Amino acid sequence: MTAFEILVTAGILFTVAAFVHIVVNKPTIGSTFVAAIVCAGFAGFTTVTVMSEGFLPVWANHTANLWGVQVWWDLLISVSLALLLVVPRANKVGMNILPWALFVAATASIGLLAMVARLFWLERNQASS
Repeated sequence: MTAFEILVTAGILFTVAAFVHIVVNKPTIGSTFVAAIVCAGFAGFTTVTVMSEGFLPVWANHTANLWGVQVWWDLLISVSLALLLVVPRANKVGMNILPWALFVAATASIGLLAMVARLFWLERNQASS
């Protein structure tokens, strides 16, 4: 296996484990720690990627063929749907939505993970009050 295939396989395994955990445990409030760790890890991986390959390959990857466009649209739909589901909960705990939405728009999953970590922290604190 190449290093890229190992990274893709690790992503699949992590995602399957996360899906199983979520479905089996049915959490009502997510883990601030897990969201923050995944955010930090993905932000670090993204930083390494940008430092080694720059920003232009993102455009090339998503404009080269229909699969590239499909993956781009999938990302946009997924992040938009996640934000749609998160915003009502974020409003309930008093988060200022506009800066978070701009952060998500600029960084996609990184901003979304940070927003969700903050949301989980606020929900947990509110539940314990």
